[in-house]
Amino acid sequence: MVNRSLRVSVATIVAVGLAAVTLPTREVSAQRGAGPQGAGAASDARTPRTADGHPDLSGMWGGGGGGGPRPDEKGNLTVLTRGRPCSRTQVAAGTCAPAVNFERDSGIRQRMTSNVPLYKPEHWERVQYLDREGTLEDPEFNCRPAGVPRMGPPNKIVQTPTEVILLYQSHNAFRVVPTDGRPHDATRAQDTTWYGDAVGHWEGDTLVVDIVGFNDESWLAWPGWFHSNNMRVVERFTRSGDALTWQVTVEDPDVLQQPWKMDPRTIRLNANPKALLTEDLPCEEHEAKHMVTKERG
Repeated sequence: MVNRSLRVSVATIVAVGLAAVTLPTREVSAQRGAGPQGAGAASDARTPRTADGHPDLSGMWGGGGGGGPRPDEKGNLTVLTRGRPCSRTQVAAGTCAPAVNFERDSGIRQRMTSNVPLYKPEHWERVQYLDREGTLEDPEFNCRPAGVPRMGPPNKIVQTPTEVILLYQSHNAFRVVPTDGRPHDATRAQDTTWYGDAVGHWEGDTLVVDIVGFNDESWLAWPGWFHSNNMRVVERFTRSGDALTWQVTVEDPDVLQQPWKMDPRTIRLNANPKALLTEDLPCEEHEAKHMVTKERG
């Protein structure tokens, strides 16, 4: 496999076993999700506060996309793929293998970023394998929880003076995070669970949630970015007006060369007082045995 980088450092690309293709912004503008600047600009509305003076994070939150691709200083976007695209002539002649799932796979858009976790060299092969075999290996494809941080920001927050309750529509998941200054529970911090043991505290107007005690079954993101059970995740929630910014840093010295700071995601407050979370249907896996390609929709 030939690994090349047109817009990002060779070390970064090699770290995830991928190649890079740079496209002018106009060629992919129709595929771009709303990035942090699009829906993430802070609202002019005043930030409400609770009786103890902290920003009130309570409410239904959504929109804003998933921290979509960002163009570089020349207006180009970087697409990470698993190989160099080939012409039909090259494929027919057997001189170049076609890129896997290049035309329709949603991973093309999801790889439009140069901000990727930097894995230790001994783990590059595994990342490539998990990416290539995603239809079989991806835990979400097998009805397992997305886990933290892949599950993203919450759809609803309920805040009290001593805790925040984070509600997610996907899998009808929830997390309860104490904010009363307690440390990690000595037992739960050693457990290996999908969501880990979380404790929160305030740093100024930002709620900081520290999480340890994970299993190693979830992924950080779609392209096979795995982690160990020694991962630590730090989430930061900052409200400005009717906008909430979610920033995550992943530390995993077992597999990563350095902490990975994910692109921030900014979501908006739903002003409809009657807005509700809808029940997510139970996940039942029936398709894996019928899959005939490696395409991920």
